[in-house]
Amino acid sequence: MGRRIDEIDEQILYYLAQEGRHTSAPDIAAEVDVSPPTVRNRIRRLEEDGVIQGYHAHVNYERADGRLTNLFICTTSATDRQELAQRVLDVPGVINVREIMTGKGDLQIKVVGADTDDLTRVSQDITALGIEIDDEGLIHREYFRPYAQFGPREKEPISPVTGVAGLSGDADVIEVIVKDEAPIAGKTLQKANEEGLIPPGVLVVRIDRDDQAITPTGETIIKEDDFVTIHSRSGITDETLEMFTGT
Repeated sequence: MGRRIDEIDEQILYYLAQEGRHTSAPDIAAEVDVSPPTVRNRIRRLEEDGVIQGYHAHVNYERADGRLTNLFICTTSATDRQELAQRVLDVPGVINVREIMTGKGDLQIKVVGADTDDLTRVSQDITALGIEIDDEGLIHREYFRPYAQFGPREKEPISPVTGVAGLSGDADVIEVIVKDEAPIAGKTLQKANEEGLIPPGVLVVRIDRDDQAITPTGETIIKEDDFVTIHSRSGITDETLEMFTGT
């Protein structure tokens, strides 16, 4: 169970995620309308409670002597996943490991290598630990943004579409808030697909509901006020958005 946070905490997290350590307590205080000591005390408590787990530089390794950044999609057993995730961090070149809760590809390993031979060496070290590599690919670009729901509260009504970001090729990712009058509200994703509310090639990849982050399946019901992340490689039309917003 996560720590309960209030609106001030949310906005502090938003600005820290936006600028990291380059944002000072006075800068955040001016945005949130509290005193700098309050911001410092809040940040300290968020760090002590494990909400803030660190501050990391966003490094472009390609600019550093042309190094390559690769993502390995791997599969482990659920019982060994945590131990293997910790062990693979000791492999030279591994810079990030993500544990995914279920299914194949439950371990995502981000690696930096000097060249393709170096990446091959890392992949051999990974498989030597008993980790199965399902897929891999060179990372071309990465994009980051703060969690929109923690951001400044708008006084005027805003669009339910809270963020758009480009992925590889022409892919779109859109974050949208489901409205009560939306055609998809109250339906499972399987039912929505059967009724043609979600066109082929459009995927609901994440649902944020209250304090819960949901990885959806066909049986997941879309509910009013869900914060839904939608992905499509062919673009997302206004008609598709209307299925979620009702407008």
